Amino acid sequence: MCGLLGLLTSDGSAATAVDLVSEASHCMRHRGPDEPGTWHDDDLVLGFNRLSIIDIEHSHQPLRWGPPEAPDRYALVFNGEIYNYLEIREELRRDYDAVFATEGDGEAIVAAFHHWGPDAVRRLRGMFAFAVWDTETRSIFLARDPFGIKPLFLATGPGGTAFGSEKKSLLELIGRLGLGDELDPRAIEHYTVLQYVPEPETLHSAIRRLESGCHATIRPGNAPQIQRYFTPRFGVRPVTDATRQKRYDEIAEVLSDSVAKHMRADVTVGSFLSGGIDSTAIAALAIRHNPDLITFTTGFERQGYSEVDVAAESAEAIGARHIVKVVGPGEFIDAIPKIVWYLDDPVADPALVPLYFVAAEARKHVKVVLSGEGADELFGGYTIYKEPLSLSAFDRLPTALRRLAGRLSDRIPEGTRGKSLLHRGSLTLEERYYGNARSFDDARLRAVLRDYRPEWTHTDVTAPIYAMSEGLDPVARMQHVDLFTWLRGDILVKADKMTMANSLELRVPFLDPEVFRVAETLPYDEKIAHGTTKYALRQALEQIVPAHVLHRKKLGFPVPIRHWLAGTEMFDWAHETIEHSQTDHILNKDAIVSMLNEHRDGVVDNSRRLWTLLMFMVWHGIFVERSIVPDITDHHYPVRL
Repeated sequence: MCGLLGLLTSDGSAATAVDLVSEASHCMRHRGPDEPGTWHDDDLVLGFNRLSIIDIEHSHQPLRWGPPEAPDRYALVFNGEIYNYLEIREELRRDYDAVFATEGDGEAIVAAFHHWGPDAVRRLRGMFAFAVWDTETRSIFLARDPFGIKPLFLATGPGGTAFGSEKKSLLELIGRLGLGDELDPRAIEHYTVLQYVPEPETLHSAIRRLESGCHATIRPGNAPQIQRYFTPRFGVRPVTDATRQKRYDEIAEVLSDSVAKHMRADVTVGSFLSGGIDSTAIAALAIRHNPDLITFTTGFERQGYSEVDVAAESAEAIGARHIVKVVGPGEFIDAIPKIVWYLDDPVADPALVPLYFVAAEARKHVKVVLSGEGADELFGGYTIYKEPLSLSAFDRLPTALRRLAGRLSDRIPEGTRGKSLLHRGSLTLEERYYGNARSFDDARLRAVLRDYRPEWTHTDVTAPIYAMSEGLDPVARMQHVDLFTWLRGDILVKADKMTMANSLELRVPFLDPEVFRVAETLPYDEKIAHGTTKYALRQALEQIVPAHVLHRKKLGFPVPIRHWLAGTEMFDWAHETIEHSQTDHILNKDAIVSMLNEHRDGVVDNSRRLWTLLMFMVWHGIFVERSIVPDITDHHYPVRL
């Protein structure tokens, strides 16, 4: 885990931008407090902040490598980890007589690119965002991992192209590129609906993201040439009674292998642990490789909003040392400006706040943690994936009758039982499902956005994704949508940003190409069956996960904002945030105050909608108004833990 930054100039003036890049890199010092570094030639400046995990004494970046005849041909900056780097290095030695000066995974990337070209990214098993500069061809190659675990932002203008791990660093460079800092109104509308900014957008028009599973080639003075190298494709490999147990064994075996490779580090590796099956499975497999494994969880004092007891029971069952962080509403509120600053763009998922605190606690003890992100998307874990079953009767109705059901639902009062079922049943899958987050419908959106554009809809984001999933069963299509939306827009953003805010590396063994190859072929009834979700995964983990967790309902890190926003804990803070926000030209603040009062009075639960708007207001105060200045200090951690 590290922070990278680069500026490829269009006029050969890189030497004049070294100090600028170095200063901009400091904005993400938290991503790599162990060692900063810069390198430049006439066209390119590279900046780097290293969090030393593998080959601590060497593998410095920016890293130079080349074949014997041109030993300094390439320069690399790399964020992430390649878990099969030992195997790649051995293959390159055997087949090409490749020579390495370090024991790290960075040289494996560059050597693989030298010998295999852009196809090298298909051979990498890991999480990554990297840039390789070829001093001979004068071109730079950027790549991002298949699922989007590691971020990479891009900005291209008359002055060249900047790229980096965090958007805030690029905001320091866009003036040099000849770009402005205008906001993107369509991205704002998408955020308000989805609760996150979908790739490749950001809230700043000048800055975009290289999408997951893509790579780009850039030459000075030219725009990036972007190609997709990985598209997840769910299919079905039939399961019979004779092969069923073999499939479960296959899942357990490939997940065990993934965890083993994710444990590779020259520092201590711990594990996050909630009360669910995903993180428990990862921790139970990890302790096989580290008997002194430490697990970490977080919760709240309010009853029903904590999995602390279940997680502690799980830790005891697998034999792990367990550490708990309990978060109160006061420290929760105090941390919000810092958290939003670290996020770059707002993500309206309250679970990222306890994640920030548990990451801070974990960093006192370890430098790397494992976690269970990705299991739901790969193995069918979200309850909403059962929806095609509950709505199957509507699928048999003529279109006219389905639309009639929709019109009937419009006449039913809000909160009446059956209203949502009628409404959703009247819609096709493509119309109704756009991921796990649904914050605002059209009527509410029109009420709060000053510049509401009905033509800017969620289908801007989902239509091309659905086109890729044509022919799959409904659950597989929903999984496919979530891989491109919710997973990389919310789940992985908060995982990366909240752990990196604390200079902690987070690894996600479920999001491994080999694990996906097993998960992608599961039929519908191995995901949603027998009244549960992730059926095949649960069967595969029977001998790994403690019994009290195996069939437990998913909860995660629940946050009591519904209660806090209505009570003394957060109501005043929310009201003051709305009152002082200078977003009147974007949001109808009177309508938002009314929403807050309705929520306090128990008229309707507006908590998620309010949270979405409040996070945007805090973000606007930090990055646009500059009226909110978070207290961001440089943390100093030991290189080894």
